[in-house]
Amino acid sequence: MSVTTGVDSERGPQLAIACVPGAIPENERPSHFALLKRLFGDSVRERRDIQDGYAFRFDEDAFDDVARFATNERRCCPFLTFVIELSPNGGPLWLRLSGPAGTQTFLNAELP
Repeated sequence: MSVTTGVDSERGPQLAIACVPGAIPENERPSHFALLKRLFGDSVRERRDIQDGYAFRFDEDAFDDVARFATNERRCCPFLTFVIELSPNGGPLWLRLSGPAGTQTFLNAELP
């Protein structure tokens, strides 16, 4: 279900910042939240402010975990945009999370 909060002249309809309860099956939630805690508590190497969100840098070997996190998280947070960027020659992996106005505040409250 998409709920709009208005229209941005450059990006179109804006989704509400709201989680979808039950989007991640109950039996998968403990592992998802453990992954979230591990990624953003231990594995993140850097966090940068970007327009309407954050960019997080990880070591390249975190790709599978970052991809699994994005796959699950986009189900419960449909307002977020996820961009995964792998740098060449074994360089870092970046995960950019962005969304409508207020996304940084939401991420500050939700991520460890």
